[in-house]
Amino acid sequence: MSDGHLTFKQMCAKFDVTPRTLRYYEYIELLSPRREGRTRYYSARDVARMTLILRGRRFGFSLEEIRQWLSIYEEEGSAAQNAAWVEKATLKLADLKTQRRELDDTICDLEEMRDRARRLLDRQQDFAKRLR
Repeated sequence: MSDGHLTFKQMCAKFDVTPRTLRYYEYIELLSPRREGRTRYYSARDVARMTLILRGRRFGFSLEEIRQWLSIYEEEGSAAQNAAWVEKATLKLADLKTQRRELDDTICDLEEMRDRARRLLDRQQDFAKRLR
């Protein structure tokens, strides 16, 4: 379509999502394309929302959290939406930093166990060589 709208297929290709994903986002009312018969046309608003949805998913937000955040704009405007974003982002950053610390600890523990097992294996192999 020449008026800047994307078709269903174009939207899937632009965002590298499956048709099922795109239909689901419509079903849960994150996107609301214009319909002409069976054809859907996505506006610049839908493209912007899809960008935010995928970014939110990448950051680990649930679809419900994203839906609530997007609805703030509709109901209260961009200042309220930005304030909510700052709050949600601050909480998510704290969670991610905790996960990173836990992951770093797990990596350290695994490396220590691997190194201990490697040293034990080396001793066992040295002992077996001496027995020959």
